[in-house]
Amino acid sequence: MGYVGEFEVFENIIQEMSLVYQHDQRPWMIGFSGGKDSTLLCCLVMEMLQRLSTDKRNKTVYIVTSDTMVENPIVRRYMHKMSDLIGKNGKALRIQSDIIYPKVEDTFWCKVIGLGYPTPEPPGFRWCTDRLKIQPMNAYTYETIRNNGEVILLLGVRKAESTYRANNIRAREIEGKLLVPHNDIKNAYIYNPLTEIPNEKVWRFLLKGDGLSPWGSDNKYLYSLYQGENLGEEQSVIGEIDKEKIPVTGNSRFGCWICTMVKEDKSLQAFIDRGETWLVPLRNFRNWLMNLRSDPNAREYKRRNGSVYRKPDGTIGQGPFTMETRKEMLRRLLQLEEETGFSLITIDELKQIDLLWDNEGDLSRRSLVEIYSSVKGKQLPWDGYKLPVFPDDVIAEIRRLCEENDIEFELIAKLIIEIEANKNYTNASMIPRAFDRVINQGWLHFESIEKGLQNEN
Repeated sequence: MGYVGEFEVFENIIQEMSLVYQHDQRPWMIGFSGGKDSTLLCCLVMEMLQRLSTDKRNKTVYIVTSDTMVENPIVRRYMHKMSDLIGKNGKALRIQSDIIYPKVEDTFWCKVIGLGYPTPEPPGFRWCTDRLKIQPMNAYTYETIRNNGEVILLLGVRKAESTYRANNIRAREIEGKLLVPHNDIKNAYIYNPLTEIPNEKVWRFLLKGDGLSPWGSDNKYLYSLYQGENLGEEQSVIGEIDKEKIPVTGNSRFGCWICTMVKEDKSLQAFIDRGETWLVPLRNFRNWLMNLRSDPNAREYKRRNGSVYRKPDGTIGQGPFTMETRKEMLRRLLQLEEETGFSLITIDELKQIDLLWDNEGDLSRRSLVEIYSSVKGKQLPWDGYKLPVFPDDVIAEIRRLCEENDIEFELIAKLIIEIEANKNYTNASMIPRAFDRVINQGWLHFESIEKGLQNEN
C-alpha cells in the first residue's frame, strides 16, 4: 500500500521514479553525503526498487559517497557506516555503494603542507571543493559513462534549501521534461525529484514510524546530528524525538573539520557544545591554521612559479606558506593525531609530501621522516632509504659560502636539486633547460626589474 495523507507527495515521487527508472537501461547515480536530503533521496529510490519485481530491476543504481579525507570525524564515521549498510542491503536491488577519494596529490594536506597552498579563503579562493569533491566525482561519472554509454544523475537538492539553490534549479528546468542534459558532462542527464519538498516534510518522512531507513539505519541518529545549530535558513520545528527531546532548529551543513572558509565552524562547535569535547583540539588546530594565513612571517613573498607581484596598495603580495611553516604544520598535525587517536593524514599523503619537499630544495631529504619519528616515536617504512644529497657538513659549508657571498641558499639548493633530477638523462639539453628555469625566476630579478621600470618613468 502506498503513502496517503501528508505523505502522499512522497508516493507521487516514488511512482514517478518508477516510471523514469523503467523507461530505459541507463544507470542511475546518486551522490550520498549522509545529510538529510541525500538520505531522503536514497530512501525513496530503495523503496521504489523494493516494490519492483526482480525482472524489472533493469540497471545498476550507483550510490557514491565522496570522502574528502578531512571530514568531521563524527560525520565521516557515519558516512562510511551508511555506505556499508546501503551496499549490503541494496545488493539484491542492484544497488552498488562506493566511496571515492581525491587523488593523493590533490588532498588537502598535500596541497597545504606539501606545496604550501594558502588555505581556502572567502569569497573566491576556494580551491578545495574542486579538488576534493568535484574532480573525484567527475572521474567516477566519466568512468560510469565509458562503461555504460550514458548515465542519469539523481540530485537531492530542493527549492526550499535556499534562494541560490532555488534559482539554480529553476535555471536547469526544461518545461515538460524530467531529465535535463548536464551542462558540462556529455551523455549525463540530471533528474531532480525532490525540488518541491519543504524542510519540515523531509524530517517528518525520515522520522515516521521508528525512523528506520530501508537499509536498516536509525534516522533519529541523523536527526541528532543536526541539533544545536540555527543557521537562519528556516525554523522547521517538527516536535520532539523521545530519545533526544530536542526540536529541529535550522538547516545544518556538514563539512570538513579543517574548513577555513568560515570564521567560525558552527557545525564543529555545535558538537563540542553538546559534549563532544574531544573535538576541541581539532577546533583549536583549525583556528591556528586559519590565523596562519594572515601571518606575513608564515608566507613567502613570491609565488610558487617564482614570480613576485605588487598589490594595488603597493605592498608585495604573499605567496605560499614557507617551508618552515609547513614543517610546523606537519609536526602539529601529527601531534594532534597522537592527542586524539584519530588518523588525520595517511601514509600515502606523507609519502607524497616527502617527495614534494625533496623537489623544493631540501638537501637533507630527511625533514619529513625526522619530524614523523620525533612525534610518533617510530620510523616511516622508507626512513632508511632517505639519504641526503650531501652530508650535513657539506650542506653547512654551502650555507656558509652563500652567506659569505650574499647568494640566496634557496637558489643554490634548487639548482642542485634540478641537476640531480636531470643528470642521468641522455638528452644533453635537459640540465641547461632546468638551470635556466630556476635562474630566470622572477624573485631573483624583481629589484632589478623595478629599478629599470622606475628609470623608464
